[in-house]
Amino acid sequence: MYLHLGKNTAVDTDDIIAILDMDNLTIAKNSREFLRRAQNNGSVITVAEDVPKSVVLVRQDHVNKVYITNISSRALAGRAERINDYSAYALPNFKF
Repeated sequence: MYLHLGKNTAVDTDDIIAILDMDNLTIAKNSREFLRRAQNNGSVITVAEDVPKSVVLVRQDHVNKVYITNISSRALAGRAERINDYSAYALPNFKF
């Protein structure tokens, strides 16, 4: 299943490593250094239309990506949890 991050961007929930709160992340020196290195590496993708509220760490096809979004970490985590709840209702053998 996919989680919408903003600006027509969605990621596979199986690829999500962490959903982090931007305010808490920027307090620690090591976290700031991590974001700086990711930015210099070209791994940061900003999908925030307003003030950034959370960071989503994703590993897709052996490539690490850091998404910055204006959706709160709490809202994203809630969406991801609901997606996992609905996956129990999927029809694995359903074909067109």
